[in-house]
Amino acid sequence: MLSETLAEGLEAYRIGPKIRALRSEKGLGLAELGAHSGLSSGMLSKIERGQVFPTLPTLLRIALVFGVGLDHFFAEGEARPMFEITRAGERLALPDVAEGPASYQFESLDYAADRRSFDGFRASFPAGGPASAPHSHAGNELFVVEEGTIELTIHGKTHRLAAGDAAHFDAGFEHSYRASGGAAARALVVVSRGALPGP
Repeated sequence: MLSETLAEGLEAYRIGPKIRALRSEKGLGLAELGAHSGLSSGMLSKIERGQVFPTLPTLLRIALVFGVGLDHFFAEGEARPMFEITRAGERLALPDVAEGPASYQFESLDYAADRRSFDGFRASFPAGGPASAPHSHAGNELFVVEEGTIELTIHGKTHRLAAGDAAHFDAGFEHSYRASGGAAARALVVVSRGALPGP
């Protein structure tokens, strides 16, 4: 239970309303945000109404969905050229699901860049791990295998990608991944913000 002083201090940052504003801007419902962040819609509703203050890991999950840094919730942005460095030792690895066996762990490579037009991740796939649940999202995705072999399933077909192989696709179609060949694998994933214009 937070002390009254701590609660008042956190209320001043208006974290809940900032999350609600981001959600409205993206046109996401509570259930959709819950599916992307691994949090229940009930918990998100309490956070938005200021009834519950999120922990930093929870807030980071939400921040990753919207592509903003934690500083978005604690400081006013300044007009400045964008330049951010994300140190290897400072990245936080999160599982693709909140509960149950993870298909992969992902690390945001650019969470500190609050005005980016794409999102960069490093995904690590355990040997013998389950395939990720089929999912889709706005934008285009560039998937580059760094180590091992990964099976990418999309449009009803499964493609084996070895180290150095890359796939570029419309992420609006359901897709899933898993490591294959009995060894762990790793990939670099870059996702654009929204679909690219057609020819």
